[in-house]
Amino acid sequence: GEGAAEEMPELSDGDDDDIDDDDDEEQWQWLEEEDSQPVNVTCLFCDRLLRSVPATLQHCTAEHQVNLVDVIRKHNLDDYGYIKMINFIRSTKCDASCLTGLPDAPLPWESEDFLRPVLQDDPLLQTDPEEICGNEGSGLLTSPSSVAESHNALLQRAQAAEERARCSEEALARAMDDLHKLKLLAQGLVLNAETGRSGNLSTVAELREDEDEAYFSSYGHYGIHEEMLKDKVRTECYRNFMYRNPEVFRDKVVLDVGCGTGILSMFAARSGAKKVIAVDQSEIIYQAMDIVRSNQLEDKITLIRGRIEDINLPVEKVDIIISEWMGYFLLFESMLDSVLYARDLYLADTGSVYPDLCNISLAAVGDRQKHQDRIAFWDDVYGFNMACMKKAVVPEAVVEVVKADTLISEPTIIQTFDCNKVCLSELEFASDFCLKITNTADCTAIVGYFDIFFDKVCSNKVMFSTGPQVTKTHWKQTVFLLERPVSVQAG
Repeated sequence: GEGAAEEMPELSDGDDDDIDDDDDEEQWQWLEEEDSQPVNVTCLFCDRLLRSVPATLQHCTAEHQVNLVDVIRKHNLDDYGYIKMINFIRSTKCDASCLTGLPDAPLPWESEDFLRPVLQDDPLLQTDPEEICGNEGSGLLTSPSSVAESHNALLQRAQAAEERARCSEEALARAMDDLHKLKLLAQGLVLNAETGRSGNLSTVAELREDEDEAYFSSYGHYGIHEEMLKDKVRTECYRNFMYRNPEVFRDKVVLDVGCGTGILSMFAARSGAKKVIAVDQSEIIYQAMDIVRSNQLEDKITLIRGRIEDINLPVEKVDIIISEWMGYFLLFESMLDSVLYARDLYLADTGSVYPDLCNISLAAVGDRQKHQDRIAFWDDVYGFNMACMKKAVVPEAVVEVVKADTLISEPTIIQTFDCNKVCLSELEFASDFCLKITNTADCTAIVGYFDIFFDKVCSNKVMFSTGPQVTKTHWKQTVFLLERPVSVQAG
């Protein structure tokens, strides 16, 4: 391959002298041990409570004739081995003598089960075995009463710990940047391999039995999100609603259902939200994580992958639910059912779903040429009669942009929903309607579209329409063709 994606990106230098400062590490690890605040540590071999980890180790040596430092060194225990040993002793209540004369391998605590703590918040598990061994006899394993650190010394150690934390954060940031570069490199390699591969395309064309999985998988493709973000009517309306009504979001907890790239979550965070929880089932969530970090909003926005019906949020209630859930003709392949689920489970009594109001409208269309192309076409197809196809074609709605000058009636609203009140059962409905004809013509189709409103407690109300009379959106309009044109009179 020769693409730029295959060139190894320049990565940060992993060496950091500040982080390798052994003296600082000793101060950091043993700061809590040397604090004057005593802790209660239960002995490993009896019920006695000791006032510190060093005191406990001295007690085990004096009273039970077992030196844990010798055991750690003899078997070269790392952090995990040390933790397993402590939990093994506590869970089996073994005698101290069983630790002497153990074979080099296998050790009785090899099982991963011994990684599970026996005692909650066991101070022995919070102690670094390297520090135990490295500080034996240094005065740090003396009793707490003999450790008298001055206020200035403790302050210096705290400052050193803070500096180490800062250095660690910088190293983590560099590592995250390196990871992102490598991820882009891997994506480039995979994409190049796919485009150069011939033959079996079954993995691309594979149909999934689970409709939900197929739906969410489609939203993992970046082109869909690009199309939605470039829909200025849609995106700017959400932005204007949040930016022009900051009092609605100030210090609120917001849930973004189907967050995609996280654009609505970031609008909410910039509008003053205290916390935003963004949920999406598709793999776009991983790009959203990078986007949120790139805009320094990770302290406000928490991203979770999964269906809202299957996950548990880190909060009991939210103040606001935002979502761009609308499908074609409002309800086709929409996520409103998921939004209503989240509303019923998580929305506070005084909270609100946005957008909160929406309606569906119909209008008559007179477009002979379009009807000829779609319906009359089947009467003569290269000299063959395929008129039977009309019965199959007519029931299928067509999503396309309708020219405003082909409208021959005033629109009429056939249904209105309040997203804070509507029930799932109300989303399936039948509605009689009348259209006031404005032009004498042949009616060839009925066009459907929807309008969206951000209304509740908004000082600056915002709305947008997907109708043929205004700027087009990625939803376009939904056209229901008539099998035969119907002559209509104005009025």
